[in-house]
Amino acid sequence: MSIHAVSPRFVGRARELATLGDALARARAGASSAVLVGGEAGVGKTRLIKEFTDRADDALVLVGGCLELGTEGLPFAPFTAVLRGLVRELGRDGVAALVPGGTTRGLARLLPEFGEPDGEGPEARARLFEQVLGLLERLAEERPVLLIVEDAHWADRSTRDLLSFLVRYQPTAAGLLIVVTYRTDELHRTHPLRPLLAELGRVERVRRVELRRLTRREAVAQAAGILEREPSPADMDLIYARSEGNPLFVEALLSDGGGVALPESLRDLLLASVERLPAETQELLRVASAGGQRIEHDLLSAVAGLDESALSSALRPAVAGNVLTVDGEGYCFRHALIREALHDDLLPGEHTRLHTRFAEALERDLSILPAPRGAIELAHHWHSAHDATWALVSAWQAAGVARRSTAYDEQLRMLSRVLELWDQVPDASERIGCDRIDVLRNTATVAHLAGEYERSIALAGAALAEIDHDADPIRAAKLLRQRGLTRYDLGRSGFVDDLREAAALVASDRPTRLHAQVLETLSRMLHGREVWSERLATSRLAMKIGHELGDRKVEAHALIDLTWARFGFSEIEAQLEAFAEARRLAGGGEAYNALMRCAISESDALEGAGRHERAAQVARDGIEEARQYGLARTSGAFLSINLAEPLVSLGQWDEALEVVEHALDLAPPAPYQASLQGFATDIALARGEFDRAERLLGSSRSVLSRGTFRDQTVLPHLCREVRLLHARGELEAALEVAAQALEERDLLETPRYSWPVLVTIADLLGSVVPQQGRAATGGETPLAKLGAALLTRLRALGRELEVDGDLQQAQHLTFTALTGPEPDDGAAGPIAGQFEAWDRAAGAWAALRQPYAEARCLVGAAQAALADGDRQGAAERLGRARELATRLGATPLLEQLDAFGRRARIGGAEEAADGLPLGLTARELEVLREVANGRSNREIAEALFISAKTVSVHVSNILAKLGVATRGEAAATAYRLRLFDAPL
Repeated sequence: MSIHAVSPRFVGRARELATLGDALARARAGASSAVLVGGEAGVGKTRLIKEFTDRADDALVLVGGCLELGTEGLPFAPFTAVLRGLVRELGRDGVAALVPGGTTRGLARLLPEFGEPDGEGPEARARLFEQVLGLLERLAEERPVLLIVEDAHWADRSTRDLLSFLVRYQPTAAGLLIVVTYRTDELHRTHPLRPLLAELGRVERVRRVELRRLTRREAVAQAAGILEREPSPADMDLIYARSEGNPLFVEALLSDGGGVALPESLRDLLLASVERLPAETQELLRVASAGGQRIEHDLLSAVAGLDESALSSALRPAVAGNVLTVDGEGYCFRHALIREALHDDLLPGEHTRLHTRFAEALERDLSILPAPRGAIELAHHWHSAHDATWALVSAWQAAGVARRSTAYDEQLRMLSRVLELWDQVPDASERIGCDRIDVLRNTATVAHLAGEYERSIALAGAALAEIDHDADPIRAAKLLRQRGLTRYDLGRSGFVDDLREAAALVASDRPTRLHAQVLETLSRMLHGREVWSERLATSRLAMKIGHELGDRKVEAHALIDLTWARFGFSEIEAQLEAFAEARRLAGGGEAYNALMRCAISESDALEGAGRHERAAQVARDGIEEARQYGLARTSGAFLSINLAEPLVSLGQWDEALEVVEHALDLAPPAPYQASLQGFATDIALARGEFDRAERLLGSSRSVLSRGTFRDQTVLPHLCREVRLLHARGELEAALEVAAQALEERDLLETPRYSWPVLVTIADLLGSVVPQQGRAATGGETPLAKLGAALLTRLRALGRELEVDGDLQQAQHLTFTALTGPEPDDGAAGPIAGQFEAWDRAAGAWAALRQPYAEARCLVGAAQAALADGDRQGAAERLGRARELATRLGATPLLEQLDAFGRRARIGGAEEAADGLPLGLTARELEVLREVANGRSNREIAEALFISAKTVSVHVSNILAKLGVATRGEAAATAYRLRLFDAPL
């Protein structure tokens, strides 16, 4: 399965590498220190040291490892290795010349090449220690010295003593860095390295670093490096669950294809500590291995058949040897793979008997284990005992327990097992009181709750294929409703058809809960002006039926639907009151999904109304609720979208990126990932990280290409596509995307998401349609003509599009300022009008506390002020915009501000004598404009009535002054800095 034995990529250790790098920097500056690096076997200590030493090319790197030899380590092994390496590099005499006093007889204790050792006793030992330290000091006089001692958990007493001496007595002014690695999992309570680590940890110059296991995201990156491709989510789930993030174990599992059997080399590594234990302890560990990673004392006692004294005697060596750890009232294996290795050693008959004994013990007293663990472990043991009948029955029971605990992933696993075993148990329906159709429907529902959307759709489809809709309309309607819900969340087409068919199947004069549920779901999915009346009627009917039946969950959901249908963002207070009532209804009915939907709807409404701070707080509270309910991957991830969005609006971009990163670590459904990555894209674009923005957009494109999504997903993505092309100077491509959007999308449908589209396209047209030509909507170049045509359509759309609430009002004001006066607008003072338009827009954004949008509008206001002769007003707005852009790290905007400041001679910026930016002459600026329009040298020469050779000279000068290599880069830079913006 693997291409590389280890990943070429080094992942998950940036912080630890930085700590080592800081210590080496101090050594370069002449300050000595030590770093103690601990971690369990396989966690990556050796790889960390290799990556670190590869970066320490200016230092003398000396490496020695401790070697295991029976129960003790080989004396002075690391220092012998270091000394031997120095002799190879410098020669015996070269090393001898560096030893203080010129005598090397002390070093003879480490290498026979130095002759016979001198004397015996404590003094001889002290001399050896002093000579080793002196040698390192002399070496450090020439360049920094990096001494690495690996595997200190195997160090013998002599090695530990010398190591302690070197760390404690290294001169503070010497450029010496000592790095020690050790296995934390080898350090049982009486391990001799423990007191040494405690002692050295009290030394001021010593830092301790403990390597953690990799997160799932880091393990995916490691696996991708090994395989030269990203593994499938299913494979990665298995690998990460079994390896628990240990890099060595990830590598071993990948080398084995992630299969059931562990590689022999890994088995030897894992079982080494077990094989040193007494035979009766090893036997008990084999029994315990069948009980799982953690086993309660009472359960182990019941299965092992030992009295308390014998059990304790057998357990004590396992705990002392750090194979088992005490965990409350039970025991844990130090690592899951140790248990697996022991379990794999069981003979087939032994395996079946042990799991049967565990299952029988739990059947006698399930309270031995806390719920839901007891039922789930009972299902596991019957399954492992290969008893199909009881495995199916116990899995069904375990699914019910997991459901009551909102443990949806575990419930899905149990229901999937029921389906797998169904054909092996002839009387399965009788034993669990449920037929296969209902099991499929339940599994589809749980898969949706667990975020397994594709699987949910497939399960519902399989059940619908087996059922006669006319003969069994109730179950058909339930399945159609479930599939419609999941299709909607995944962006698949057909969800409204599913729900309308379901509603028709259960329509009745007598109110039923199912009828209310289907109607509520349908009302939730109806979007668009043409179905608005249907949505209002459907949600009201669903709410009425829910109230009559006392179904608070349905009533709460229907109230949320009705609230969205009745109120706009300008009526936010009425919305919030209705959502609060829905929350009260949902809380009374313990309807977790309805409660989550209340949080999602409330935070979304607040953001849509421009109440960013409150939106963020509601989303934060909802994320915590989602975690408690076991809905972190679904509702929690959606609420992370609702948290990231107001944080981006507020300019709290670093926090927004942290929210996005954390949410992505939960591996949410693909549409949620795309939305989360979209906000990271917004920040990357604003900060000028265009390559990162392109990567993020590519990931989003792949998701959006696989389904049909609502405007709230598609239109923000469209804006990002246009903005990236605009930023890179690819104006023709950007115009094509914009024109296609105006042609294909009904932008009157959702003003909240359409206004940003209009603003984005208007901003693009500012780089295409000359300001002086806007009143006549004309232009000379084909690009300008296309832009002028789009501007006409855009203005018409802006006149029709509804403005609902403060946020949309700010967007409308920005759009108005960007597009300028209408062609037939005979109002006097167009420059003063533009200044007022930009100032109103900037003020609206300031009131909403959206610093980036405010700063961008302040630029327009400054330009208009300057054109109106108000240099002080221009300078004030320019200063405020620069302050906001600096705080945000919005590099492209800062560059634009600097260019404008130079051009306008505001703020003392250096400029060309004629006031043009970046030292460009007036003729060069003319040539640059034509280059940006895509014209060749010959075409430019004809347009400007100069020779092609002269154009070539101008182009060369332009490239040099802009610091770019190509004409395309020059065009992109010109548009990014708005070099063609004339005063308005």
